[in-house]
Amino acid sequence: MTAEEMKAAGESSAQSAPLPLEGVDISPKQDEGVLKVVKREGTGTESPMIGDKVTVHYTGWLLDGTKFDSSLDHKDKFSFYLGKGEVIKAWDIAVATMKIGEVCHITCKPEYAYGSSGNPPKIPPSATLVFEVELFDFKGEDLTEDEDGGIIRRIRSRGEGHSKPNDGAIVEVALEGHHKGRIFDQRELSFEIGDGENYDVPPGLEKAIQRMEKGEKSIVYLKPSYGFGSSGKEKFQIPQDAELQYEVTLKSFEKAKESWEMNAEEKLEQSAIVKERGTVYFKEGKYKQALLQYKKIVSWLEYEMGFSEEEGHRTQARALRLASHLNLAMCHLKLHSFSAAVESCNKALELDNNNEKGLFRRGEAYLAVNDFELARDDFQKVLKLYPSNKAARTQLTVCQQRIREQHAREKKLYANMFQRLAEKENKPGPEPAGGDCQADTEMKDDQQNGVDGSKSQVEAEA
Repeated sequence: MTAEEMKAAGESSAQSAPLPLEGVDISPKQDEGVLKVVKREGTGTESPMIGDKVTVHYTGWLLDGTKFDSSLDHKDKFSFYLGKGEVIKAWDIAVATMKIGEVCHITCKPEYAYGSSGNPPKIPPSATLVFEVELFDFKGEDLTEDEDGGIIRRIRSRGEGHSKPNDGAIVEVALEGHHKGRIFDQRELSFEIGDGENYDVPPGLEKAIQRMEKGEKSIVYLKPSYGFGSSGKEKFQIPQDAELQYEVTLKSFEKAKESWEMNAEEKLEQSAIVKERGTVYFKEGKYKQALLQYKKIVSWLEYEMGFSEEEGHRTQARALRLASHLNLAMCHLKLHSFSAAVESCNKALELDNNNEKGLFRRGEAYLAVNDFELARDDFQKVLKLYPSNKAARTQLTVCQQRIREQHAREKKLYANMFQRLAEKENKPGPEPAGGDCQADTEMKDDQQNGVDGSKSQVEAEA
């Protein structure tokens, strides 16, 4: 009997007889804490996994047949994230065994329901409960910031603890990549988070690994922009714009030290190492990886309070921050992220307002988005401070030419606009329509009554 049929069978809060204790024991401990009876088989082969968003209808009864709640009464289906503790234990256990369209009865002992406290006033203490549940839908967890469905994770088995890899963590994983039913990548590897592209690990998978716990096994679905993108991956015979599926196990990881865990010397030492790594990436044309390295330095050295002026730490930190902002600007220019390039230049110029590279790169970013006047101002300032900068002189010439072209276009546009307006004003108006009876009548009345008025005046009024 479906949930709808049960509702139609009777709306009273009590049934004619107590409900029986029956079903297959599906409790993890096999202690008969959760019994399940399938009333209608579902379709397909897949069941919900940990973290999936599931949608159900349900009705709940006490053992004496008293109904205490039903989503049907609320006239809306009920959704929750499986295995996250949002519902009673019995539901997390039972719904994970269901298939789409399945209807089942679940009998759950108090320790898998509301325990010795119950849930007053409807559920008394230490109550065994019976539920009818119908599963309508389930879908994996969206891990993208914009929730665009680009990275979907489904957890096969939960990991241990609550700690997860951070930026710079060393992770050891076992992965298996699938494309259209073909396994294209199967291996175990260790790499540093942020360096996955060098190991042919797509960015979406790297993001998913950062959300995993040690020992966790998950399935990750990637849209093209989070996989190998428009370029594909020749090494794995992956075409452009391909959707991918990975099965991944996070075997172990070692977290990188957070900023607050490092002293001043450690921060400076690590920043110098990371800066060199970023430079290598940049020279290899791996601008996204270089970007991540320079961002680390900025996050470590953002606040100067922990650096001693006496030991020269503050000056060293300031120089590294300045270089990182300038390098970030260059990476953003290469990636055509021009507004981000301007922002990085602004931060560099806060540290050194006459910095040659900061002014020049900001000018290049402005020029790229056709802000010719702002670009011209930056290039002029570069030449004022550094007259021998040939690149700035060349770009200034480009700006001035673009400004002249822009003014010429605007002049022509306005000239054409004014010409059209003038032509419109000089164009004779349409003859009065034959239906303008009121104006004709008023004119005749005026003539009959001896009222003076020229034809032109009457036409104007009409």
